[in-house]
Amino acid sequence: MPRYFLEVSYKGTAYSGFQIQANAGSVQEEIEKAFAVFFRKEVVMTGASRTDTGVHARQNYFHFDFEGTLGGEEVYRLNAILPTDICVKGIFRVPEGAHCRFDAQSREYRYYIYAKKDPFLTDRAYFYPYPLDWVDLQQAASRLTEFSDFTSFSKRNTQVNHFRCTVLESNWVREKGSCFYQIRANRFLRGMVRGLTGTMLMVGRGQLTGAAFEEILEGKDPTKVNFNVPAKGLFLERVRYPEHFQLGS
Repeated sequence: MPRYFLEVSYKGTAYSGFQIQANAGSVQEEIEKAFAVFFRKEVVMTGASRTDTGVHARQNYFHFDFEGTLGGEEVYRLNAILPTDICVKGIFRVPEGAHCRFDAQSREYRYYIYAKKDPFLTDRAYFYPYPLDWVDLQQAASRLTEFSDFTSFSKRNTQVNHFRCTVLESNWVREKGSCFYQIRANRFLRGMVRGLTGTMLMVGRGQLTGAAFEEILEGKDPTKVNFNVPAKGLFLERVRYPEHFQLGS
């Protein structure tokens, strides 16, 4: 049976995460419901990246099997059914056996922060009106590409076999009146980006030295990490796949 990738974006404010779960609304549930309404049959989805409650995505993927040809018309019809905070961006035929989670080469996240009150950012960024030392922030971020064991930055009660991640890019970017932390890696652990962001903000405010930040990295102790930045500032920006998948983005 043909396999397809479904590219989606969503505002996660109203959802208890990406993946379907009992007794809580999710992005996957809404998409599977829309498919059931349009195609009048159940279509089972597999997600590429699990995002937590309140986290947003500019790009995420599902894969599913479907007998038939799908394209632009189905994208239009599904978007007419879906809530306004979820969008189907494309449906792509992929090689047989392609897996949206295991075949992903990297994922990129951004955490957005703004320093001046802005009513248009309240549910999409973290209001943080404090001066930050930009040099210290960038130095902390750059060190992450030299580490591979991120045990310290994984929340407990997570079901993973190991805590090794290859960080390909890690840097802070300034924009007018705001900034964001950008990180790209082959995989991420539960709470990892928020933990890194919150702890580096402590470095930027002078509450933690660069040396102390490295000690936390090497110490493999999550109790030393600040996971307390809100979910609303976090976006899954991009999931990258091999070129021969021809996803068009």
